[in-house]
Amino acid sequence: MEFQTIVERLRAGQDPKFPANANSLEYAATLSSQDPLKHLKEEFILPTKGSLRKKGLSGTAAPANASHTSSSNGTSSSLSHGDDDDEKSSIYFVGNSLGAQPKAVRRYLDAQLETWASIGVGGHFTTWENSPLVAWQDMSADCARKSVDLVGAASADEIVMMNTITANLHLMMASFYKPTEKRHKIILEWKPFPSDFYAIESQIQWHGLDPAKSMVQIQPDGSNNDDESFLISTETILAAIDEHADETALLLLPGVQYYSGQLFDMARITKYAQEKGIPYVGWDLAHAAGNVELRLHDWNVDFAVWCTYKYINAGPGSIAGAFVHERHGTVERDPDAIHGFRHRHRLAGWYGEDKSVRFDMANRFQPTPGAGGFQVSNPSAVDLASLSAALSVFEKTRMRELRSKSLALTAYAQHLLDDIGSATPTPPFRIITPRDPAQRGCQLSVLLRPGLLEQVGEALQEGGVVCDQRKPDVIRVAPVPLYCDFVDVYNFMSILGRAIATTS
Repeated sequence: MEFQTIVERLRAGQDPKFPANANSLEYAATLSSQDPLKHLKEEFILPTKGSLRKKGLSGTAAPANASHTSSSNGTSSSLSHGDDDDEKSSIYFVGNSLGAQPKAVRRYLDAQLETWASIGVGGHFTTWENSPLVAWQDMSADCARKSVDLVGAASADEIVMMNTITANLHLMMASFYKPTEKRHKIILEWKPFPSDFYAIESQIQWHGLDPAKSMVQIQPDGSNNDDESFLISTETILAAIDEHADETALLLLPGVQYYSGQLFDMARITKYAQEKGIPYVGWDLAHAAGNVELRLHDWNVDFAVWCTYKYINAGPGSIAGAFVHERHGTVERDPDAIHGFRHRHRLAGWYGEDKSVRFDMANRFQPTPGAGGFQVSNPSAVDLASLSAALSVFEKTRMRELRSKSLALTAYAQHLLDDIGSATPTPPFRIITPRDPAQRGCQLSVLLRPGLLEQVGEALQEGGVVCDQRKPDVIRVAPVPLYCDFVDVYNFMSILGRAIATTS
């Protein structure tokens, strides 16, 4: 089977060998029809070309059939051959900013609202037989259980769902960034997402230190020559570790760099940093969780944080997650310790207290063993209901299967982009994401020639495409495997190719 052969080659680090007819709707439809995960697209509501132009609420979301408008061969054919039918699905390639809405969300939110209306505060302690939800005070743990495969935890005890990603980053750094006169540096990358930069900078300042002396920003490999580069090789990261290890208190990097889409070698970097004596290694997985395969426990990662509104599809600003390796989550009885329990220090709160004593109101903090002991507040049941619904889709598959499809989708997108780029004497763009599939997730960042972004953006919008634009000249293209297919990729590239041909 064509699809399976492509996946096997990519998994083996080989060229997928797309055939001469790969740049055709028929070939894209063939791959989509062979996709073993094609049914998952039915789990989502995607904006339609018409709904994208809405100016106000109409009492309805996108049509229920918008996500699965089909051609005779059973594959999505929306927007193909210039089809402008407003009822057909958009091409939603922006899951790296906000994931599409799972159909399950409405049912889960309705269950939460009915529970609240029916029994009020009793919802904290009641699990109804016919509800998709557990009791409110158990929902965070239930979502942690559903997230084990997403991040590669040893068990749900290493995961806690709470707060938002930057709040969790601050909480983790409060526990794991312990600067001394000798060890005070934090190693990060040159272009962290601004929220990470502000969190790191302010944590350093909180300790009375100077960010100019305590922040080590690893520059891209090509930053010191005429060939502008956005990528940081593993060797460059290891060299920075060698240079600063003796003065470093924390290494904190993104699993996937949000701008370039580069996937870092988390296993190798974590191991090397720890061998060099850096006390703690943390990862921001905002663009990695739900996108690539992770093995946080096996990689011996100390902590990690992630949001759930991108690849996990729990909704805008949805509740976030944190991982704490089991060795940092132990709770031991010790009569000489404060309150009689020895545990890793953290900024504590009521909901981090062990469930067995939480309602004793004794002001004698006994943390929940594991990551749950780092929770501070009663989490929003509305947020957790939305997240639980989103995670129910992941329970229908495994990250290995999603990653396999993602490898094929992104390789196909790269192949078609290469065709577009070679069609004009002067290249209209270059892909700044690694060409090696093992070094990227489902995102391809395309750096357009100066002056093209506005016209290309207008053409994509007119064609019913939703993707991310980063000024001055980058579009970030993310064919998410849960709800995108090969026909989507083909149609996107057709629109992009025509836009570039018109503006070149």
